[in-house]
Amino acid sequence: MLEEIRIRNFAIIDELELAFGKGLNVITGETGAGKSIIIDAVEMLLGGKAETSWVRAGAEKALIEGVFGLDMITQGFVQPILEREELVDEGDAITITREIRSNGRSSARVNGVTVNLEILSEIGTYLVDVHGQSAHLSLLKPQYHIDLLDRYTDLMDARAALGNVVQRLGEVRREIKHLLDDEAALQRRADRLRGELEDIEAAALVPGEDEELKAERVRLANSEGLAKWTAESLALINGDDTADGQIGALDQLMQASLLLNKLAHIDASLKEDYDLAEEASALVDELAKSLRRYADTVEYNPARLDEVEERLELINKLARRYGGTVEAVLAYAERAAAELDGIENSEERIEELRKQETSMLKHIGELGERISRARTAASKRLSAGIVTELADLRMAKAQFEVLIEQVDDPEGCYVKDRRLAFDETGIDRVEFMMSANPGEPLRPLAKVASGGEAARIMLALKRVLTAADQTPTLIFDEIDQGIGGRVGSVVGEKLWGLTGGHQVLVVTHLAQLAGYADRHYRVLKQVEEGRTHTVIVPLSDESQRVEELAAMLGTVNESGFQSARELLIEAITFKRGAAHEPPRQGSLT
Repeated sequence: MLEEIRIRNFAIIDELELAFGKGLNVITGETGAGKSIIIDAVEMLLGGKAETSWVRAGAEKALIEGVFGLDMITQGFVQPILEREELVDEGDAITITREIRSNGRSSARVNGVTVNLEILSEIGTYLVDVHGQSAHLSLLKPQYHIDLLDRYTDLMDARAALGNVVQRLGEVRREIKHLLDDEAALQRRADRLRGELEDIEAAALVPGEDEELKAERVRLANSEGLAKWTAESLALINGDDTADGQIGALDQLMQASLLLNKLAHIDASLKEDYDLAEEASALVDELAKSLRRYADTVEYNPARLDEVEERLELINKLARRYGGTVEAVLAYAERAAAELDGIENSEERIEELRKQETSMLKHIGELGERISRARTAASKRLSAGIVTELADLRMAKAQFEVLIEQVDDPEGCYVKDRRLAFDETGIDRVEFMMSANPGEPLRPLAKVASGGEAARIMLALKRVLTAADQTPTLIFDEIDQGIGGRVGSVVGEKLWGLTGGHQVLVVTHLAQLAGYADRHYRVLKQVEEGRTHTVIVPLSDESQRVEELAAMLGTVNESGFQSARELLIEAITFKRGAAHEPPRQGSLT
């Protein structure tokens, strides 16, 4: 759960440090005081998009830091991510920090280690679930209904498996389309590939031969000099064979070695010098042999030089066209041969792909039908649960139903004797239908629900869905929008009922709802030295709460104080009498 949050220079918040606890945490205050800004700060911690407008005027950066305690269930989800990204820290809590700079840059850290927003969002998914006014609006959009139903039915894993098959089918269909779209273009491509392969095969390239040829070209181009310098080197080592020739270095070393041998017999201290002379003579002798062998390989051969030049020109031409090196040319030839084989066998390939397509369409149909049956069964429980919850929320005559339909499609998956349209969610089209008043037909939710009704339906959904929701912290930003005081107490009961398995944070204007708070915070907007900033005050005793509830009721006098006390007594009485367990699916308790 969210244990602490520290905010600095964020919007109109100068500096704020706040500790939350278990149960129902309620934030109240005048409009514009900054209540929802605290929720915005939490969303930033969860990976929300950073905007420079969030940085307080005159400040270089905004800083938000949150400490989240991990229970056993949450730790089971989050710990693998922390270990994978090397973010593990000792203890059963993690610290998330978000920094937004006025120059547009932002950064995020988990346990002091910088992470990207994708990792932050992945972790945040398991920590907090935020339900703001946009969530109420999304409830009116049919494309979101299937996700709500599937989360309730615990079908997300089954949907993921189906989605994988649908993605593979898409790849197969794209390959078929590629093979069928333009046979003439494929034939032109095949002709080009054949020509390229003929050129490469005719060259009979050998890996590494270009470097060997370059070295040979250098030797052939400099053969006269190589022969001359090698001969001169040998003459210096072996001496000149002419009558008046100079004695070579090797003979002189050998003579010196004989003299040192004599000296060593007289003076033993010269033994090492004698050994060095012997070793030097042997090395020079080996050098002479090596130079003679090299001299035998040096030849002046203009014809061979021309052959090498022509071969290198051919290799360079192929390299420029197909990859830069002999190895790259050979790799290209291997790929081209595989592609050509695919084109030449396209008919067989198309037949094979058609079989795969049919098999996948049948598999998708089986998975989709199985998921559809589960949705149909769960939709009845969901509808019954929501109707029951709405009755408690003063919508006793409301009817609610989940419409599940399929659409025929000649290219669709096979389900019994039908072919049905499908996507990665399956074969169903799901939409929530409602009738708010007796005698009215069921109609799409967007055409029936008012703002207040949408808020109550969202709360009813959350109540019914909560049993399957393992997110430890639930945040409701102004869920009382459009709800009057008569329903406020019931909403308070419902939200407090969620705290059996969750920490709940609520921003509200309704005193009747705020009365159910386990922890109550008042947000104030103050002006000091010409600057506006937000202050949040924990209301720790009954008198403070009574004063705030009376202000929310709009009657700050003894009559208002009495009404506020009655609200608190009503809430306390309810809490003491309630069996505090997480609500079961389709159940009130």
